[in-house]
Amino acid sequence: MPTRDPELESFLAVSRARLAPRTVESYRRDLEDFARRRNAPIATATTEEIENYLDELRAAGRSGATLARRLAALRSFFKHQALVGAREDNPAAAVPPPRRARKLPRTLSPGEAERLIEAAAGTTPRAFRDGALVELLYGAGLRVSEAVGLDRQSVDVENRLVRCLGKGSKERVVPIGREAADALRRYLARGRPHLERRHRQELFLNANGGGLTRAGVFLILRRLADKAGLEPERIHPHLLRHSFATHLLEGGADLRAVQEMLGHADLATTELYTHVSDRRRRELYFQAHPHARRRQQAGKARK
Repeated sequence: MPTRDPELESFLAVSRARLAPRTVESYRRDLEDFARRRNAPIATATTEEIENYLDELRAAGRSGATLARRLAALRSFFKHQALVGAREDNPAAAVPPPRRARKLPRTLSPGEAERLIEAAAGTTPRAFRDGALVELLYGAGLRVSEAVGLDRQSVDVENRLVRCLGKGSKERVVPIGREAADALRRYLARGRPHLERRHRQELFLNANGGGLTRAGVFLILRRLADKAGLEPERIHPHLLRHSFATHLLEGGADLRAVQEMLGHADLATTELYTHVSDRRRRELYFQAHPHARRRQQAGKARK
């Protein structure tokens, strides 16, 4: 059995007082791996050795997330070393964090979005509410917090505009389509009056007359997804926001305009959706173009 490193055990003992057991065990695995590869105590490591260690992991095909986690464990360990006076520097602090590959957001296809909206069709007060809710999440790209934060004065169905408060309490005005405006008009006239019990200001109300919550929105979407024949666990409010942005860009919308509608502070965040659009266009091309299909089939035949 390998000899335990007393300085590592001291760090883990202190960590147990403030971190979850799984996090402490993750620290142990990551730090013991580093010590094993160095074949020396962790506390004597240099910045260059840490950089070499991360380079080895990268060459072995480890993900950016794994590298970032290993570096975070080392930084925490050496921070502890400095606090107890065992070391004056933190060699891991000088190592730049590895870049993580940004995952492309998942989206619904236009057909799936329509199926979800159609699943909300009905003539009950809750059906009118659900239809208006889905139309706003998909038709205006609202975050779930923005949707549940709307009050009755936030929507202008005549001019087809929604005024919402985004991150940092920044207000923005988003246009909505005719179908979303009609869904809101039906809800305000034939749905909300039957749900209201306490003269609430919130636009969306639950079955008891209180304001609809984030959790309530998730449950509504999953119920509608099940009814629409979609995977309920896959459907969530942000998926509709992703779909809103992607479908706008696929339809030729200006990137800056989409940025403003989404309320993104950084254009780079919005640009991520252009990659989704490009990927989908490539898929459609290979599915639809006769030469592309023949080339794909020829490739399969060679295999």
